[in-house]
Amino acid sequence: MTLTPPPLSNDCFALPQGVDWTPVDEALALLRGRLGPVTGAEAVSLSEALGRVLAEDAIALRSNPPQPNTAVDGYGFAGGRSEGAHVMPLVAGRAAAGVPFNGVVPPGQAIRILTGAALPEGVDTVILEEDVRTDGASVAFNGPLKAGANTRKAGEDVAAGDVILTRGRVLTPADLALASATGLAELLVRKPLRVAVVSTGDELVDPGEPAGLGQIYDANRPMLLALIRQFGFETVDMGRIKDDRAALGAAFDQAAAQADVILTSGGASAGDEDHVSALLREAGAMQEWRIALKPGRPLALGMWQGTPVFGLPGNPVAALVCTLVFARPAMGLMAGAGWAEPQGFEVPAAFAKRKKPGRREYLRARMLAGRAEVFKSEGSGRISGLSWAEGLVELPDGAVEIAPGDPVRFIPFASFGMG
Repeated sequence: MTLTPPPLSNDCFALPQGVDWTPVDEALALLRGRLGPVTGAEAVSLSEALGRVLAEDAIALRSNPPQPNTAVDGYGFAGGRSEGAHVMPLVAGRAAAGVPFNGVVPPGQAIRILTGAALPEGVDTVILEEDVRTDGASVAFNGPLKAGANTRKAGEDVAAGDVILTRGRVLTPADLALASATGLAELLVRKPLRVAVVSTGDELVDPGEPAGLGQIYDANRPMLLALIRQFGFETVDMGRIKDDRAALGAAFDQAAAQADVILTSGGASAGDEDHVSALLREAGAMQEWRIALKPGRPLALGMWQGTPVFGLPGNPVAALVCTLVFARPAMGLMAGAGWAEPQGFEVPAAFAKRKKPGRREYLRARMLAGRAEVFKSEGSGRISGLSWAEGLVELPDGAVEIAPGDPVRFIPFASFGMG
């Protein structure tokens, strides 16, 4: 079965007329409303399904458990027993998991039965072996004991025909156990989203190369490639491209042929050397979103030969924040996994801050003794703060004054899908 999604239109990133600065929530709503899955589907075995996105609901082929069975080692018989002493003769044989008893247990008699064994005909109740004395021919025990004790009903976990996993779910090891237990050998999943990463700028050199005056090592590409792998997507490393429009256009051509999404860093503003935005404008599919966000600059969004392009800021701190806040949920949607909202937690602040209205702010933060502390500097050039942090403190769009002990929203990196 092949699932082919509809193509995105060139104007899918267009902002409403008259919009200048876009609040974060509005920007997220626009992305959520205009994007959709862009990947096809394929059937894979359970051994290949971990981390993949379900393309359709998974339906149980078999009930779990498939037959009534015992939850304990003991002795089985029919019906409950009243208070007092009881003695019951044993039938010859026993029932064990995978080795059922093929006969019938007559009323008033019992049979040896082991955990997981299907209940023989004539058995609906099991007593724990610890509560029984036996001489090999009979068993003696004290009641009361309810009918059905220590047994599992057929299908009490899942019934054949039930939806066990819903479309868009990212499959976990536990999901694969459930699929296998209900008779499924393969699942229809989305093909992995392929994300091409491009770094731009004459000032960049690769780690290990000699860096001249005015040059810096490319920090964004290793970070973004690692993030994409953690998100469960496939990476296409396009390397770093100098500030040359023709070279960047050629790289975009190659990326569009190999990937479902293009992620760039640098060149997304409106300067003379900002070739990402210039190329997208020339292609007739460029929108520069001026998002009311700190840290961050305009986010360039567009299409290149039908492939969505996310133009991230060149500053690594801003690039990471924009990737987590905007690109990550958008790419999850394009991968068929739906829109993922990061889970935040209200915790006491271990810092003081006064914030002006107008922009949402994300502070690098970590937890210490149950409180959120923030990095010593808000400077977006302080890359060490990304390594220091365990997550982000999100401050609202409006004015706020925070004193130590006040509640703030802390979002762990893990809530964004980042390890």
